[in-house]
Amino acid sequence: MTIVVHPGDSLTARQRLVYVVVLGALTALGPATIDLYLPSFPSLEADFQVSTGVIQLTLTATTIGFALGQLLVGPWSDKVGRRTPLIVASAVHVCASLGAATAPSVEVLGLFRVLQGMGAAAGGVVAMALVRDLFGGRPLVKMLSRLAMVNGLAPILAPVIGSQILRFTSWRGIFVFLMAYGVLVVLAAVFFIVETLPPERRHEAGHTTLRQRYRVLFRDRVFVGVAIVGAMVFSGLFAYLATSSFLFQQVYGLTAQQFGVLFAINSLGVVVGVQVSSRLAQRYGPQWILACSTSVMILAAATIVALDSAHLFGLAGVLVPLWIFIASCGFSFPQVQVLALANHGKEAGTAASLLGALNFGLAGLISPVVGFIGVSTAAPMGAVMVCTTAIAILSLWILVRPRTVPELGH
Repeated sequence: MTIVVHPGDSLTARQRLVYVVVLGALTALGPATIDLYLPSFPSLEADFQVSTGVIQLTLTATTIGFALGQLLVGPWSDKVGRRTPLIVASAVHVCASLGAATAPSVEVLGLFRVLQGMGAAAGGVVAMALVRDLFGGRPLVKMLSRLAMVNGLAPILAPVIGSQILRFTSWRGIFVFLMAYGVLVVLAAVFFIVETLPPERRHEAGHTTLRQRYRVLFRDRVFVGVAIVGAMVFSGLFAYLATSSFLFQQVYGLTAQQFGVLFAINSLGVVVGVQVSSRLAQRYGPQWILACSTSVMILAAATIVALDSAHLFGLAGVLVPLWIFIASCGFSFPQVQVLALANHGKEAGTAASLLGALNFGLAGLISPVVGFIGVSTAAPMGAVMVCTTAIAILSLWILVRPRTVPELGH
């Protein structure tokens, strides 16, 4: 007789595949909203006659919107269920995309990018909460890793799609495309997503107020430490995202289409990292995978700074260690999610929202630093990566303390 410990244990392989694809598509709305318009940064700079740093602030505006949106959507989904917040927030994304496509100035564009980020935030938060509602233990690791794999396709495809859109239209066409994608997300939420949070779990004792849910999370040393690790890893990756268009198109002379291909190759590192990490997680604890991946990250980032400062190996001297850094991020992301959510099924939406808010909020604040320092070389980007990874390593060993984390169940 098979004992069903978690609701997802009774799903067939085909049903699990449907969940992976649909939830992956929902989560991918966020990365698509960020990455699709990266190839258009130089044209935005020219159209609005503003500096590189100002254009990067429109990316920061999106991440701020992500952070605010996740702080709202996560607790809301714990209180009323998963479907309604997802549908409402995705509809906001559709309207904001239309506004961004018609923005007359960079200030108006920044405002609509905040709203776009808030709307897109729901996909990632609700998808993680849905998976936590259905699974636990090792199956949770597997599902989050598969979700991360599908989600990893978004940053690979988005710049390629964006660069191709720019062949036929201006940067405004990119936001029209995002509006259409948002409409598909709304339809998917209406027709494919079922409610996974039973009414009785929305008002359980001890978890009825937002303050109580936050108190539970902030009193968990492992959650706080892992959240900082995840935010710093994401901030290091985001320093690359915010800089890459200017660095590779203006400094190294690549076209928008060449940049899209290069970005796709780099983003394959995330997919490779996630898949290998998923297999390793069956044997080793997620905290030990994080210990290894963050160590590799800081070495790769330091290599970028060293080779670029010494003018060795040219573009290859940047791309090889950068790919290793990005792949190490792929190793890290699923393990951060597993460690953060494993002991917080009752407040999964709030926990997921805090993870996302820290990720995008800190990344949005940190990434423009590179633009204002200057993007004449790769060294500033690498230096920011070194600093963020160093903080992640300190948080892992001082707060999380890998030796004290218990093994996951089956």
